[in-house]
Amino acid sequence: MAMEMQSGGKMMGFLVILLVLFIEMAAPTTASRNSFSTQILEVQNQLKLLNKPAVKSIKSPDGDIIDCIKLSHQPAFDHPMLKNHKIQMTPNFHPEGVFGENKVASKMKPGSSRNVTQMWHLNGRCPEGTIPIRRTRKDDLLRASSIKAFGKKRHKTIPQPKSADPDLITQSGHQHAIAYVDEDKYYGAKATINVWEPKIQQPNEFSLSQIWILGGSFGEDLNSIEAGWQVSPDLYGDNHTRLFTYWTSDAYQATGCYNLLCSGFIQINNEIAMGASIYPVSSYHDSQYDISLLVWKDPKEGNWWLQFGNSYVLGYWPAFLFSYLSDSASMIEWGGEVVNSESDGQHTSTQMGSGHFPKEGFGKSSYFKNIQIVDGSNNLRVPKDIATFTERSNCYDVQTGKGGNWGSYFYYGGPGRNANCP
Repeated sequence: MAMEMQSGGKMMGFLVILLVLFIEMAAPTTASRNSFSTQILEVQNQLKLLNKPAVKSIKSPDGDIIDCIKLSHQPAFDHPMLKNHKIQMTPNFHPEGVFGENKVASKMKPGSSRNVTQMWHLNGRCPEGTIPIRRTRKDDLLRASSIKAFGKKRHKTIPQPKSADPDLITQSGHQHAIAYVDEDKYYGAKATINVWEPKIQQPNEFSLSQIWILGGSFGEDLNSIEAGWQVSPDLYGDNHTRLFTYWTSDAYQATGCYNLLCSGFIQINNEIAMGASIYPVSSYHDSQYDISLLVWKDPKEGNWWLQFGNSYVLGYWPAFLFSYLSDSASMIEWGGEVVNSESDGQHTSTQMGSGHFPKEGFGKSSYFKNIQIVDGSNNLRVPKDIATFTERSNCYDVQTGKGGNWGSYFYYGGPGRNANCP
């Protein structure tokens, strides 16, 4: 009896030790608890910084919340150099010869045209004196590699057509199919861009179609202003096609961001939200939709303005944000970009444009049409000597053309991985 009690006591003691060890292993350390608390605090502070008090909020059918923020309360004015800035409500000058459409449909079938510019418009509009801002949520921040990295592109993602080292171009995993001009001074650019919803293979990949306004070298001091549409699950948490802008004055290192996710771009328009869904989008061999974008430098103030369609002057990037672009751009690029993470050791199947090659043409391949530059006399004109560039034409390609009411144009894009792009 005594022996049984003794062995039972030993067994109980052994179980208690195991339980204590299990609890110690399962319980978070003080360091991990502190790290988690710090992260939560950082997220809360960043959300407070980005999401300004709203006059009105609109729930979009796609799940977004659009906050109508007082013009003077937007994130731009967190910048120390904009504390006493007087908002410029209209540009002093438009480029001469602006011909632009609002969001239009190139109809392949009668009655297929629709006139919606952004999905949130279905549920309301922002009042005068406010601007619409897509609300940033906790999950948006937690998807980023860090709070600091949220809303930013990675370093060295610009297409470099004349790089002597092709490996340098692709080391970041970014691939492009673009048309470009250089070796002159440029004061803006314009294009009408076909809008699609390309399929994305991995959440950390994206597909975009945009205009790049570039100044400086491709080293550490590159200035870039960018505008277009993108599908980016990592940034937005879904696969919707969205209007976006970007800027940097130091080759994506410390300055700049997407949309209004940092101080910089000053929005004046109460109808179009950066980062919000564009709707409807094009369908293969069916209705085609496109958007017109114009970026130009105001000759008087030196600010770089953005216009969407023919009716919406959205706002401007103040001249002081830039070094080279405070004078002029030295290169303009139009086209597509994807991230190729090669997660399974093969090329990504993330699509660029429509996901179809240029040779398929209208209704099947994505296009840029009426591509123009703004010259030193503030005139919009067709650029001379347009060149093209793609790292791997069997994955994504580009083909230029000229004529008719399309002016200078090109088809671009592709499916990514295929029999000729393993």
